Amino acid sequence: MVLVLVVGPSGAGKDTLIAKAHDALRDDLRFTFVRRVVTRNAVAALEDHTTMDEAAFTVALMRGDFALHWEAHGLRYSIPATIDADLRAGRVVVANGSRAAIPEARRRYPDCVVFLVTANRETRAARLTARGRESAADVHARLEREGIELAADIERVTIDNSGPLTDSVGVFLAELRRLAD
Repeated sequence: MVLVLVVGPSGAGKDTLIAKAHDALRDDLRFTFVRRVVTRNAVAALEDHTTMDEAAFTVALMRGDFALHWEAHGLRYSIPATIDADLRAGRVVVANGSRAAIPEARRRYPDCVVFLVTANRETRAARLTARGRESAADVHARLEREGIELAADIERVTIDNSGPLTDSVGVFLAELRRLAD
C-alpha cells in the first residue's frame, strides 16, 4: 500500500506520536508499525528500536536486511527489509525515519508519504534536555539541525506537536486512517 516515513527534528515527538498511534491501531490489520534498527541502546521510556552494534549492522547491510538506511548524530539507522512484504500485502507501513532517508525512500517506494512532525524550539529544547541522553552541547547541535528544509516537491503531512499531545495524536491518527481508506 504505502510507506509512511515519519520525520522531523530531534525533540519534535516522533517516537511519542508513533507509540500512541500504534496503541490505538494495534488491532487494525491495515497498519504495520516498524521497529527501526539503531547502533545505540534503546531507552525504553523514550524510544522503541532494535539495537545492533556496528559490526552486526554492517553485516546486515551487506546481506540486504535493510530497506532503507542512513547515518545521523554519529549513529547508523535502518528500516528492515521486511516492510516489503507488508507493503505487498496492502498495509500502511509506519516507520520512524529521517530527512536524510527521504530521497532513497521515494526512489524505492514512489507512493511514500512523509509525515513531518514539528514542534517549536522551546518545546524541543525542553524535551531534549529532559530525556537526559545528551550534553548541553549535543542538545544545541540537535536544535541547530531544525533549519534543514524538505524539498518543495515532497508530498507531506505536517503535524505541529508543540501543543497538547491529544491534539497531535488525533491529527496523526486521522491522516493514517485516511491513507488506509
